[in-house]
This record gives sequence, structure tokens and C-alpha cells, in this order.
Amino acid sequence: MTVASGRVITGRYELSTLIGQGGMGQVWTAYDQRLDRRVAVKLLRPDKVAGQEADELRRRFVRECRVTAQVDHPGLVTVHDAGTEGEELFLVMQYVDGADLSGHLAEHTPYPWQWAVAVAAQLCAVLSAVHAVPIVHRDLKPRNVMVKQDGTVTVLDLGVASVMDTDTTRLTHTGSPVGSPAYMAPEQAMGGAVGPYTDLYALGVLLHELLSGDVPFSGSTALGVLHRHLYEPPVPVRQLRPEVPEPLEALVLRLLSKDPQHRPASAQDTYEQLLPMLPARGIPSGGPLDPARPFLRPHAPWPDRARTPAAQPQATPAVEKPDVARAVDEVKQLLGEGRITQAVDILGSILPAAAEQHGEHSPVVRTLRKQYAATLMDDGQFRRALPELRRLADERAKEAGQADPQSLRFRYEAAQCLEQLGEPAAALAEYRSLLPYYENQYVAGDPELSYDVRRRIGHLLLALGDRGAAHETLARLLLDVERLQGPAQPMAVEIRRTLQWLGQVRG
Repeated sequence: MTVASGRVITGRYELSTLIGQGGMGQVWTAYDQRLDRRVAVKLLRPDKVAGQEADELRRRFVRECRVTAQVDHPGLVTVHDAGTEGEELFLVMQYVDGADLSGHLAEHTPYPWQWAVAVAAQLCAVLSAVHAVPIVHRDLKPRNVMVKQDGTVTVLDLGVASVMDTDTTRLTHTGSPVGSPAYMAPEQAMGGAVGPYTDLYALGVLLHELLSGDVPFSGSTALGVLHRHLYEPPVPVRQLRPEVPEPLEALVLRLLSKDPQHRPASAQDTYEQLLPMLPARGIPSGGPLDPARPFLRPHAPWPDRARTPAAQPQATPAVEKPDVARAVDEVKQLLGEGRITQAVDILGSILPAAAEQHGEHSPVVRTLRKQYAATLMDDGQFRRALPELRRLADERAKEAGQADPQSLRFRYEAAQCLEQLGEPAAALAEYRSLLPYYENQYVAGDPELSYDVRRRIGHLLLALGDRGAAHETLARLLLDVERLQGPAQPMAVEIRRTLQWLGQVRG
């Protein structure tokens, strides 16, 4: 990719100075000619992705940028614009005046442990907001964290790693996981399902580096680093810096647990453990709008940022009842234009009126609720989609039986929500309960779904640290896929790569 200073992206963003470059693209300072402001532009290289998969990458890139732009937190870089121009993907972000955490560490060695606690606490506040969406960063590392002039930290590249890491190996030439091996959780590197626990492991690596001056696991090859992540215990930081408080060392070791279930429960939980090591303040006594809160508890996450339906802004009651038919037409138009978030809001607001007008169990309302659940999933609002899907599955099962394909499909999508919400044990249980139905061809009639469920079970077993069961599950799946569809089938290629990677590490 040849890019020159002075080039204008989409007739608006004039590139100025190259400030970063890597295997997947470049980062430039630029000027927004329309609003006359400095911005940062990241150009990504889809040519690094094979053939038809480049189109999938472009689609996912735009979707992920749209979803991540909805996350509102002062510790996240603001996304101004995103899209494609020719063969390139571009992301326009807020320009952050400061130093990345890697450079900040290099300039202040040894890094004061109080600073390390303050950085980690601020990152916990960011991750708490991100995980509530839910989004998993997947590539938290010092170069993706900026320290601003006032000492606050800003997290970069939210959602970008998610695009490049789809199904771990499918979007790479080599089959190696996308990301930074030194900061990669074992389950992510092995191709297992990722969740908030994956970012917490990366936070542990980052915190260990700030305290000790180096990452806990290094090596000359990615495979060597991965092997150490999987099988070697980290050196406790107090052996390297005795002045580090014991509770801080214990927290770092918990964050670096091989088994995700042994790590802290959440970013909120991690913040609470860091709190006693921060400068003493006080606990706010008011509600969420307490103006004293930023001074009493700087950078703290909200106690509960879960985006449950009750937590969503409710539409102001209208004097006139909404025109359901006209609203449905508007939703169709919005979905056609890719304006998914707005379509979600309209669907959520018209459902009560449609139920009153046509009846709660009418075909019209059932269709609207299906569309609502599907649109919530497409908008990345898995926490809101989950109860809708469960309700649809239960109602359909009561009418047509537990083996009804539509009820099974709703349960399958609910399991996907659990997976995205970082609940691997619950997702695994749901997929396992579905598998007998999908393996009965007379009932389900969809071998592709059966294969996908088995693949997801294997990845979730990896996420839960059961590598033996994961290997057995994926090896049997590979034999079935190759026998029926041939060794060149994309799923077979992906599973073979994962098994080779898993076999190398186990060896």
C-alpha cells in the first residue's frame, strides 16, 4: 500500500504525517477539511487477506466500526468516520495528544507502582463500559493505550482486532492467530471462544510489564511464547520489585490465570481490588448524576453498566398511537440503508402498539418480534436480544414441540448471544443441548448447523481450558467434514489449522 502525504481520503481527510506502521496498515495524522480539525486516520490493508475473504473483512470492518462507535466513555478514542475507498479500509479517529503507554514506560523506568495501579484502574473503567455492550477488545497492549497530557489514558483500536480475528484463523494466510502473542490469552491464541476474561488476561500482562519492565512471557517465536503462556507460571512481580504491595502481586497473578474461570469476575471486580491501592477519596452518596462523583471516585466504572432492556432509554409516550404499518415500512427502508440502530429503536417502540392492535400472539406481532431480535443481534446488542430469543424459542416449542426447527434456531441464536456476552459455560451447555437435535437429520435437516454447533463446542472447550476434549471434538468434526465435503472445504481448512496449532503446543 503506497500512501503519500497530501493524499485526500474520500475528498475530506488530508493525510499529513505517518505516525505508525505495521503489517496490517498505517496510521497518519490528517486534517478534516470540512471541520478544520486534526484527526488520526488508520488505513488497513485487506490485500493481506485472501481472495473472497477480503469482501467479508470489509463488511465486518464497517459493522464493527458502527457498533464500537456507540460505546460512550471518555477513556475510548472517539470514532469520527469509517468506510472503504477503493481497495482500502479507513478509520477516522480523534487525534490524541500524548504518548503511547509503551513509550511512557520506556521514559519512566522503573515505572512507579502507584502509576501502574492508576493506569490499570482507568483501563478497568474503559473495559467495564466496553464489555457491557458487549465488545471484547482482543488486542489490549501498551501501544494501544495513550497517556494524555493530563494523565488520563485513552484506549485505541476497539473493534479492529475483532475484525482481523474472525474465527481466529480464517482470515489469515498462515493460520496463526491475529494479535500480539505476548499479550494474548491462552484461549484466544488456541482459537477458543473469547470474552471479557480474555481482555482481563491482557490487562494482567500489561500490568506485569508496567511493574517489572517486561512481559511475563517472551520468546523467539510466536509458538514458543504461546507454549509459555499455556504451561509456565509467571514470575511473581515482588521477586523482581519487592516494593510492590502483596495485594497487587496477587491480583496480577489472578489476572494471569490459565483458566479464565480463575481470573477476576469482571473489570468491575478488578477495579474494586485496585481501589484500596489508589489515593484515598470517598464513596459518593448520591445517584448516577451526582456531580461530586468524578472527584470522589475518579475514573470508576458505573456499578452496573449492563445494557439490559430496563436500562435502555425509553421512548417518551406519544399522545397518538403509532402507525404500525407505516413504521414497518420505515424499518424496511432503514435496514436497506444499513441504519440498523435507528431500526432497532423503531421496532422496540412499535411492539407494544402492535400487540395492543393485533394481539400479543398474532402473526403480525410474532413477525415483528423476530425482526426485532434479529436486528438487535445485527446491531451487536446481544444482552437485549437474549431474552427476546428465549421467549420466541419457548413459545414456538409449546406450539410445535421441542424439535421444531424454528425453535431450535432461536435457541441456537440465544447460545450465540451467551457466547458473545462472555458466558462460555452457559453457551457450551446450550450448544450441547442442541446438538442431538441437529445430528438427527430427520428432525433438523441441516448438517451445516450441526457442524457449526460442534465447531463452537470445540472452541468453547478451548476457552474453558479443556484442551483434550476440544482436540477430540474438533478432530472428529474434521473427519466428518472431510468425508462429506472434502478436505478443501473452508471449515475443514480452519479446523485443520487449529488442530495443527493445538498439536504443536501440546507437543
